Amino acid sequence: MRFAEDGLIGLAAARASVPDVIILDIGLPGLDGWEVLAQLRSDSDTLGVRVLVLTAHAQPEMADRAAADGADDFMTKPFRPNDLRISVEALLESTAEALPVEQ
Repeated sequence: MRFAEDGLIGLAAARASVPDVIILDIGLPGLDGWEVLAQLRSDSDTLGVRVLVLTAHAQPEMADRAAADGADDFMTKPFRPNDLRISVEALLESTAEALPVEQ
């Protein structure tokens, strides 16, 4: 598990070692979460990474934008830790299901 304190560092880390899941805050310094998401989705190396957008902005249009921009899930703060765990586990499971089966 890795943490990044801003969007530029997070994006560089994701490109250097592609993770299975990214929990992406929208309110990041440097590149905001929307720009990070756009760059993740435009890069063939990170296109398939599952992304959970996490934000304090609970307006319905934020969830709509996250889905339209390619996020796999959306959660607002404050959140219950168990809900976050369930969401990340589901994203990890969907990643495993998308992998090709070796024969």
